[in-house]
Amino acid sequence: MTPRLDFTSEAFFRDPPEAIAALRASGPVVATRFPLVGDVWITTTHDATAQVLKDGTTFTLRKGDGKVAGLRWWMPKLVTTIANNMLTMDEPDHTRLRSIVDEAFRRRAIVAMEPRIRAIADGLANDLFADGSPADLVQCYARILPVSVICELLGLPAADRPRFIAWANKMSSLTNVVSFFRLLFAFRKMRAYLERQLQIARVRGGEGLIAELVQVEREGGQITPDEMVSMVFLLLAAGSETTTHLISGSVYELLRNPGLRDWLEQDRSRIGLAVEEFLRFVSPVQFSKPRYVRQDIELAGVPLKKGDRVMVMLAAANMDPAVHDQPERPDLTRKPNRHISFGTGIHFCLGHQLARIEAACALEALFARWPKLGLAVDPAQIHWRKRPGMRAIAELPVVPVDSQPVDFRDATTSRSQPNTERPSRSGEASRSPAM
Repeated sequence: MTPRLDFTSEAFFRDPPEAIAALRASGPVVATRFPLVGDVWITTTHDATAQVLKDGTTFTLRKGDGKVAGLRWWMPKLVTTIANNMLTMDEPDHTRLRSIVDEAFRRRAIVAMEPRIRAIADGLANDLFADGSPADLVQCYARILPVSVICELLGLPAADRPRFIAWANKMSSLTNVVSFFRLLFAFRKMRAYLERQLQIARVRGGEGLIAELVQVEREGGQITPDEMVSMVFLLLAAGSETTTHLISGSVYELLRNPGLRDWLEQDRSRIGLAVEEFLRFVSPVQFSKPRYVRQDIELAGVPLKKGDRVMVMLAAANMDPAVHDQPERPDLTRKPNRHISFGTGIHFCLGHQLARIEAACALEALFARWPKLGLAVDPAQIHWRKRPGMRAIAELPVVPVDSQPVDFRDATTSRSQPNTERPSRSGEASRSPAM
C-alpha cells in the first residue's frame, strides 16, 4: 500500500531520504494526491523520471484542450496568464520562446558574469552581521544574492530589489488553497510592475533582457505582450527562488556536518564538486510541473491511462540507490554525479550554469569571510517552509564565532567549476567523510 505522505510536512523536509525510500518501496510510479494539483502519479526512480521528462509526445505540459496540465479549473485568469510561459509549453511553442532568451544564458555569457557575481557575494558576506548577530542567512544572504544577479541580468532597477525580495518571501508562503488566494494581490502587483518596466523599455530602451525582449517585439519576433510579461515573471522567480534554497540548504549541510566542511576547507577548488552534490542531496526543486498523459501507456510497468497526470519527483530520482551509491548520505567526492536536479530533455533548466556559479561564489565568499561560521541554534530547531515541491529552509540563524577573514583566492583552480579529479580516498586528509 502506498504510504500517505504529507509533502509539506516538517518530517518530510527534515529527512527526505527516509520518506522517499518508503515511497519507492510501493513502486516506481505511485498514485497520490498533491497539494493544489490534486490526484497525480509520481515517479520514484531515476529511470521513470527521465523517461517522462524526455518523452514530450506522450507526457505533455498541456492537456488536449491546450490548457496547462497543472492548473485547476478554479484558478483565476491572472494565474493562467502568468503560467503561460515556456516552462509550461510543449513544442513548438517552447522552442519559440526559449530561443529568444537562450543566448543570454549560454555558458560563455554566464562565465563572463562570474566576477560580478563574486563581487556581489563578497559584499553581502562582509555585511552579513551588519545588523548584529545572529543573522538569518536566508534573508541576509541566500535570498539577496540571486535576486541581485537576476535583476541585473534583466535590467531591473537596483532600488526595486527590496520589493522583489518581499514578493519572493510571499511566494515562499504558498502552501495550500487559502494561501494561494492570499497571494493573488501580490501577483497582480508584480504583473503590473513588470508591464510598466516593459513599457519603460519600449520608450527609453536600456540594458538587460527586458530591453532585449522589447527589441525582439519591435523587430516582429514571435512573442506576445502577455508572453513577455510571463517570461520576465518566470525568469525573475525561477532565477532567484531555487538558487536561494540551494545556497541556504548547502550552508546548512556544511554547518551541521563539520567533517564535510573541514574537507572543503582543505582545498576550496573543490567547491564546484561540492555544489553538484548539494544539488543532488538538497534537491531544492523536489517535483516537476505536472504532465498530461496523451495515450494509454505503461510507465516502468505501471499502466497509466490517457488523461492521467504525472509529476516526476526529482528528489526521488536523486535518491535512487540504483544510480547513486549510498544516496541518503552527502558525499562531496561523488563523481560522476548523475543527479537530475535541472531536469532533462527539452525543458532542461535554462539557468543551470547561472545557478552553479552563484552557489559556488556564495559558498566561497561566505566561508572566506567567516571561516568559523556556526549555527546559532541546534539543527533540530531549523524549520522548513511548508511549500509543496520546494525544499526551503525558513530561517537559518548563524553566528560569526571568529570574525578573522581568510583569503583563499590563491587557489589555481576556478572555484566555480567542478574539480576534474576525484579526491583520493586513501587517506583521511583527502576524504569527504561519510555522513
